Amino acid sequence: MKINFYNSLTNQQEEFKSIQDGVVKMYSCGPTVYDFAHIGNFRSFLFGDLMRRFLELVGYEVQHVMNITDVGHMVEGEADKMLAAASRVKENKKSGRVPEGAIEDPNDPYQIADYYTKAFLDDANKLGYKVAAEYPQSMPRATDYIEGMIKMIERLIERGHAYVASDGVVYYSVESFPEYGNLSGNTMDKLQSGAGGRVSDQNQSMKKHPADFLLWKPDQKHIMKWESPWGVGYPGWHIECSVMAAEKLGQDVIDIHTGGEDLIFPHHECEIAQSCGCSGESHFANYWVHARFLFVEGDKMSKSQGNFYTARDVFEGKVTGKPVHPAVLRFELIKSHYRSNMNFTKKGLTDSANTVMKLIELRQELESKAEGKMAEVDLSNPVLNDFATALADDLNIAGALAVMHTWIKSDHSDPALSLAIWDKMNSVLAIAPIGGEGVSDADDGGSDDEGEAMRLEMVAAREAKDYAKSDELRDKLIAAGYDVQIGKTEVTIKKKLA
Repeated sequence: MKINFYNSLTNQQEEFKSIQDGVVKMYSCGPTVYDFAHIGNFRSFLFGDLMRRFLELVGYEVQHVMNITDVGHMVEGEADKMLAAASRVKENKKSGRVPEGAIEDPNDPYQIADYYTKAFLDDANKLGYKVAAEYPQSMPRATDYIEGMIKMIERLIERGHAYVASDGVVYYSVESFPEYGNLSGNTMDKLQSGAGGRVSDQNQSMKKHPADFLLWKPDQKHIMKWESPWGVGYPGWHIECSVMAAEKLGQDVIDIHTGGEDLIFPHHECEIAQSCGCSGESHFANYWVHARFLFVEGDKMSKSQGNFYTARDVFEGKVTGKPVHPAVLRFELIKSHYRSNMNFTKKGLTDSANTVMKLIELRQELESKAEGKMAEVDLSNPVLNDFATALADDLNIAGALAVMHTWIKSDHSDPALSLAIWDKMNSVLAIAPIGGEGVSDADDGGSDDEGEAMRLEMVAAREAKDYAKSDELRDKLIAAGYDVQIGKTEVTIKKKLA
């Protein structure tokens, strides 16, 4: 099957061919663990997960690595992210988002990183993010790779790509790498002061070129610091990913690198310069694939506008007023094409909840009718072939979902075969929990003990012809998020997913 992905490096769709037959080496930029991951983060992460799952569907072994940045780093116009997190932790404690005792010392960046790493993994696993289930093997933490960063910086200095400035800071020399700017479209004459450095303007006089960026900063006073040949200090942001990608994937050139479009410059541009400068290769990844931005109800997501949502905000009902099943959020975040800006809306969540519920109910029906019978199915099946062919066109998720919805309405006279087809499609979509594939196996639309107790009480009230009590219980069930169906002799309830 011919597969095409849009390559940000060449600004065109290209046929995908892996370096090693049958194996894909893929790296995704992960979270900086100084707060809860928001839905924009997960939009970017889950498109990478969709890509991985599709490649596995068509037969590739995908070695997927995503970093966890738990090292503080300087950013333009802002204090060190891990240190700045202290005030955020205090705010989250006041609001109850961080329980008392969860972080004993809010000024300790290591405790902050540990807490938010666990929070990220919890959210990511609920959303069926495959690489999160492989932590820590496929999700390295930057603090575990400081030695590798020092070695890479030494190599860059040896090869003439880096230098130690008069203030002791180690910089990458962008002029030593003529290809710098090819990914983002920036050229040396367009790069403004500090644009590639992520350090304040006071350091510009120490640089050979305004766009030279930080590799190591000596700083005895910094909380997060390590010994190095250039003094006790800490690494720059960009060097982390270059080192972890090389060490975890085991080669100088990888197949695919993913991330949000906000990382193209300077982060990914700097990754390329470092990795190629160290290895001597002409490129770092064959395919650079980026997801576009997420908006909320048509506006840019921001805390000042009150429309900034983390994944757990959505789970806990802070968006719609009632809890949302992780399957619904996952489906909402993957159902639009990754190269289009996504508009996240309450109506979209409701529509996704209805779709996911129908799909889960279909699977339950097929499983019941199959009566334990198993069927084997592969891409020779025309439905699965059409589904995969759509995704092979630059992850055309709309086309894949159209194939699925048409198939749902078709004849299912062989429930075992239909069940096998659905499970194969769900191995990519991961929205109906089955055998460990997909989102959290929490509420799948059934009823819980409290809901069941109210249902039984409602049945008893109707048998006693106490219809006022029955109506009161029905309203309570609806308010609690249940769909209530009243028949002649029975009452059935089903928990809504959103």
